[in-house]
Amino acid sequence: MIKYIGSKRRLVPVLARICQVSGAHTALDLFTGTTRVAQTFKAQGVHVTAVDSARYAHTFARAYIETDAAATDAGALQAAVTHLNAIPGKPGYVTETFSHEARFFQPHNAARIDAVRDVIDSEYAGSPLFPLLLTSLIEAADRVDSTTGVQMAYVKQWAPRSAKPLELRVPELLNGPGRAIQGDAVALTSASGAGLGHFDLAYLDPPYNQHRYFTNYHVWETLVAWDAPEAYGVARKRLDARDPSTHSVFNSKKTMPAALASVVQSVDCDLLVLSYNNESWLGLEELEAMCSIQASSSGGSGGSGGSGAQRAVATLSFDSARYVGARIGIFDPSGRKVGRVSHLSNQELVVIAGDPALVRRVVEAVGASPTVGATGVTGVTGPASDGAAAAVAAGLVDRLQQAT
Repeated sequence: MIKYIGSKRRLVPVLARICQVSGAHTALDLFTGTTRVAQTFKAQGVHVTAVDSARYAHTFARAYIETDAAATDAGALQAAVTHLNAIPGKPGYVTETFSHEARFFQPHNAARIDAVRDVIDSEYAGSPLFPLLLTSLIEAADRVDSTTGVQMAYVKQWAPRSAKPLELRVPELLNGPGRAIQGDAVALTSASGAGLGHFDLAYLDPPYNQHRYFTNYHVWETLVAWDAPEAYGVARKRLDARDPSTHSVFNSKKTMPAALASVVQSVDCDLLVLSYNNESWLGLEELEAMCSIQASSSGGSGGSGGSGAQRAVATLSFDSARYVGARIGIFDPSGRKVGRVSHLSNQELVVIAGDPALVRRVVEAVGASPTVGATGVTGVTGPASDGAAAAVAAGLVDRLQQAT
């Protein structure tokens, strides 16, 4: 997996358990990103539809979700990776833009990225191996970059890993079919959209703030598009990053609430699971109220307004370390540490909505059961079968009044 902000690595055991207990046979991962959660669902034998607007995310989804390992020629894939690893470097766009004009990659690796990417296009375009090899290249480049995990900047001194040679690896594919869709979540679930269909489980991990994935991972966007775009700024971002068409409604405090409400209430599913963060634009009560309403018509035709079916809602809460910059501290241009970091952790929220009996069964299965006080649910008790369940039991903020 590539380094990625908003990664749900710590939540994967809990999300896997939720999927298992729900009995889902079909699942939707609507903001799939690196496909980490989608892969977790697929590994349980669930047919997953992975959706994202980013080119690189769609490439990952084609490799890890849409591709069936059992139907893939493993020998041909290994031979292709071996072939690409033997290709000598040939400086091109990546070398000039991301090594000379910026410092994302050391020159020897940038030249290899240029050469390998050209060969993937010239020898494998149109082949089932294409998204697999492109995924392998992106992951290899991520292992030798010189960033803290986002591509809005690079570190002042070369990261030690950047000196290592670029090496592609065979992606660890999963058995079974799946579906990869590149598109906008609001458009795909809106009344005027084609609709995604019905799912037993829908997982949503929408952007939480103004920081755009299009610019945070613009290098991967360019590696997939391979269009040598005009670049600007210290980070040499794609010029089309300034185009309104590359901006998401989820990155604006003004437009995000309505967009999220539209998606949450229109997605056609039995169980809705939504990841969020307590430092984001919506408060917990707003989020739960939003998730409690399901559009009266299924198949994405109900819209976000009007009266619909009521869902029971419960929220799980987990302590999570903040981004690396918070741990490093705040420094002025001269390198002197200034100011104070207010806190080093926040709360990752997992909102679960659906039929009351199903919601209760899922919440109890992750290792905690509600304790009912005079004013309602006030805490949790119960056994913890593993580390993930213990984390749930320690951090659960339960809202099962509607589910009892």
